[in-house]
Amino acid sequence: MIEMTPLERVLCTLGHREPDRVPFFLLLTMHGARELGVGIREYYHSPELVVEAQLRLRKRYGHDCLYGFLYAAVESEAWGGETAFREDGPPNAAAPCITAIASIPGLAPPRIEGAPGLMRVLAVLAGLKARSQGSVPIIGTVMSPFSLPVLQLGFENYLELIYLHRELFWELMRLNTEFCVAWANAQLAAGANAICYFDPLSSPEITPASDYLQLGGAVARATLPRIKGPTATHLASGRVGTLLDQVAGTGTAAIGVSAREDLAELKAALAGRLAILGNLNGLEMGGWSPREAELQVRRAIAAGAPGGGFILADNHGEIPWQVPETVLEAISETVRRYGSYPIAKEVSPDA
Repeated sequence: MIEMTPLERVLCTLGHREPDRVPFFLLLTMHGARELGVGIREYYHSPELVVEAQLRLRKRYGHDCLYGFLYAAVESEAWGGETAFREDGPPNAAAPCITAIASIPGLAPPRIEGAPGLMRVLAVLAGLKARSQGSVPIIGTVMSPFSLPVLQLGFENYLELIYLHRELFWELMRLNTEFCVAWANAQLAAGANAICYFDPLSSPEITPASDYLQLGGAVARATLPRIKGPTATHLASGRVGTLLDQVAGTGTAAIGVSAREDLAELKAALAGRLAILGNLNGLEMGGWSPREAELQVRRAIAAGAPGGGFILADNHGEIPWQVPETVLEAISETVRRYGSYPIAKEVSPDA
């Protein structure tokens, strides 16, 4: 088979067909700072550094995407929050930016152009688009309107909002949906080819599955059709469990799945309706040897790749700072050695 470009490979996979080889996403963020020898805070405040690092990392490892994501708290910053930076891990949202549930009716969605952090992301996407010349998919990201309030309110206050103040909950969902749609479409206009819709709170490990259709699922169905490009729903390490049919009904094109889920079972259950993104264990990855990385990649390819519709990636949507370069190199080398279609039976080390 003629070698495909990364964009052709991913589009073929999303169409549930077999490309030349299994596409793989190394969703590297903080590693860019290490690549350039700068601090994490400095790195995230310079779109030029992020663009350069993303291109260098892709050249080194040969993965099939460029990642425009900086850090989740960039969205809470837009709502007036602050971010706590550290030098060995991802930036995190500081104190909640909405300090009282009663203040929700007086809020308005922030303007994209008025948020410095969001504008840095758009500059990254534009820079990646200009320098990749359309051959590599560029991934933008949004927090779902249903999950963002964990950063806006804090977990305890958000649970109170959901279950004790349902009218105010839906008002915040309306505001967040307007923001999410505008933010996603701004990223697509800047250069992203697709949007990853992070929705960890919708995992049945956090919110009861019986509530999904009335809560996170209802919000997704109101949000995703208004995003002017393909989306992938990611539960950020959370299991999708029994929600496969409901998530498929939101209109998303792919689902990020947990390392604790069986890829072969998920593949059979989805039956070509959703592509699968996953499911290497990002937390354990930091302690892997290159040999262990090879075995885990081979098992994932054997379980998820036959028939297409599978993109190998970590299970969280961001590879931890502690994962060494030797492991990333082993992942890349293993995909290239064992990921060519048709998938051979000997790919699985357990066969």
